[in-house]
Amino acid sequence: MEPREFPQIEQQLAPVFERHGREANQLLQILREVQEIFHFIPPAAITCIAAHLGVPRTRVEGVAGFYSFLSLKPVGEYRILFSDNITDQMQGNPELMRYFCHKLWLEPGKVSEDSLLSVDSTSCTGMCDQGPAALVNGWPLTNLDHERLDLIAELIRGRKPVCDWPPRLFEVKDNIRRSGTLLGEPFAPGAAIKATLARGSAATLLEMEASGLRGRGGAGFSVARKWSMCRASPGEQHYMVCNADEGEPGTFKDRVLLNSYADLVCEGMTVGARIIGATKGFLYLRGEYRYLLNKLEQVLARRRAAGLLGRNILGETGFDFDIEIHLGAGAYICGEESALIESLEGKRGRPRNRPPFPVTHGYLDQPTVVDNVETLACAARIAAQGGEWFAAMGTAQSSGSKILSIAGDCARPGIYEYPFGVTLHEILDDCGAEDSYAVQVSGPSGILVSSKEFGRCISFEDLPTAGAFTVFKRGRDLLQIVQNFAHFFAHESCGFCTPCRVGTQLQKKIVDKIANDHGTVSDLEELKQLGHIMQTMSHCGLGHTAPNPVLDMLKKFPDAYQHKLKDLAFEPAFDLDGALETARNITGRDDTWAHLP
Repeated sequence: MEPREFPQIEQQLAPVFERHGREANQLLQILREVQEIFHFIPPAAITCIAAHLGVPRTRVEGVAGFYSFLSLKPVGEYRILFSDNITDQMQGNPELMRYFCHKLWLEPGKVSEDSLLSVDSTSCTGMCDQGPAALVNGWPLTNLDHERLDLIAELIRGRKPVCDWPPRLFEVKDNIRRSGTLLGEPFAPGAAIKATLARGSAATLLEMEASGLRGRGGAGFSVARKWSMCRASPGEQHYMVCNADEGEPGTFKDRVLLNSYADLVCEGMTVGARIIGATKGFLYLRGEYRYLLNKLEQVLARRRAAGLLGRNILGETGFDFDIEIHLGAGAYICGEESALIESLEGKRGRPRNRPPFPVTHGYLDQPTVVDNVETLACAARIAAQGGEWFAAMGTAQSSGSKILSIAGDCARPGIYEYPFGVTLHEILDDCGAEDSYAVQVSGPSGILVSSKEFGRCISFEDLPTAGAFTVFKRGRDLLQIVQNFAHFFAHESCGFCTPCRVGTQLQKKIVDKIANDHGTVSDLEELKQLGHIMQTMSHCGLGHTAPNPVLDMLKKFPDAYQHKLKDLAFEPAFDLDGALETARNITGRDDTWAHLP
């Protein structure tokens, strides 16, 4: 169908097209706005978008179908997504979801008969320190209880626009419990840029090298080396990208940095841009943090007005750099840097083959640096105060401080900043954790640590972490926790490679089988073999790390699953004779021949 057959659609989308132009790279941003207008992506809109951007309709459909916050089918005027993160489960989110659905006579995963509402679950919303949490049309709902859900139900029945709901429903606190040099010391916008201009780009790069700064996203790659490689790479344009797609369950530190320290992050991007020769930067903002968009746009506008972004920054002729915010749409895999770049280009967020690496062939095949939010905040501090100052903190291989997102079984969940080298014992004491049994460090893709290991420390040489720190007290069902993680990875696999696509599904089914009291010793061996295949043969980090919690449980917590096992070498998870019960009831037969032996 031609777009002229849909004049009303064209008219409604005209302002969206005007904002984003005809660049195919803007496809995801256009689709997000269309979702907000219609509450789904109508077929006519897909046709119109394809014609406007000059791309095949299949590409538009493919991108829309990849991201969980986009929908090709109507999801209602109100879409409520309850967080399925393990901490939200521990705080009672499943029961709250059932209560809410019962109150509105609604079945989870379906749209109400009047097309007003749908209720479903989603992965971690980044509100682990103030759950139970949910999203309504992309906006965060925190500290949920029966009273708040009753109010929300009345607001929906009255068809009150979400923008007019009581602000207390959307209150999100920073909850900074312990601050250090990164969070606790004042920072004057422009200080790092002025210091960089005064000493020069090459000298500032040497300061980064002297600081020993390593990427805070978890991999721990040398920032100076990454910037140096990009700086030396030929290209028509260089790009600076801030990875704010904080999707690891249990992590919420970037949310706080963007909310209260955005100048520090933007300053780090600008310093990096000066060093690598970039004139364009992107802040890829996690879809769950959509509520921060307007605030961040205001920060960028203020920095432009102060001469800290735009042309001839701080009067330096030829120093041109600006930042554009791109919103994600619910895809954990986009936290992987090459998948993030694919998403920036308006595509499905699938990881690329590497090499080549983004520092030589990144956004639009040009040299690109992708750094984590916390990494860029550290870079700004180093540019302003020097590499030696930064290197004096932490350990020999892990300089500086680390921000932790602490949640779970503790009295004071929130944000804690420590110098590298702090032990788990110290952290647990500070956050008010009592009778702790296990800690998941760095989210499901990280390490499950037993109470016997609480003397270990947070550092790249011992326990590296992207920032998640989830506490579990004695008495928690670790099998249920690992089961939650297995379901998460099965849901978030992009499906690009067979080891991850099939492996995560098999892992989920075997863990479910054990949890349902049908597990055997052979299932444990199969989990180990499966984990080895995924760790060694998967295309990207998601597949490599997806078996971690399962393998850690098998190794460190045998009590979590042994009582669930049967004394059989093998037992099928599917009860075929039980499945025939309906047929026996229909036919009225219950004799020997109506049963399987």
